[in-house]
Amino acid sequence: MPPTITPYLLYEDGAAAVDFLTKAFGFREVLRSESPEGRVWHAELALGEGNVFLGEPGPDYKNPKRLGANTIGVHVYVDDADAHFERARNAGAEIREEPADQEYGDRRYTAADPEGHHWYFAHRIRDVAPEEWGATVAS
Repeated sequence: MPPTITPYLLYEDGAAAVDFLTKAFGFREVLRSESPEGRVWHAELALGEGNVFLGEPGPDYKNPKRLGANTIGVHVYVDDADAHFERARNAGAEIREEPADQEYGDRRYTAADPEGHHWYFAHRIRDVAPEEWGATVAS
């Protein structure tokens, strides 16, 4: 298997997170493992070729909303950020930024899930050289 990166997000209520992420953001539930008490020990969700894992770490965990701080941002490319935005908004996602063209060539919007994780959904609208927007390429 080639190397892949899969975000592993922690939630106080894993079942509610799975429900929200599938409804609002279009993820497909692939797998769920629950404790005898019904907590989500581990879940796997897919969107296109990408995956997200999630779970509930236990009673000591505090989500970003409870902490009052953004602790993670997940960037996801979709086919149409505007259509995805409408789906997320209609499903009750907290919209942090409406769709807008970015200087680096993406059209992107930002949403927060009910526990405060930030999600950035975008599609490419034009190719822009990194130097044109102030970035440098590592050698």
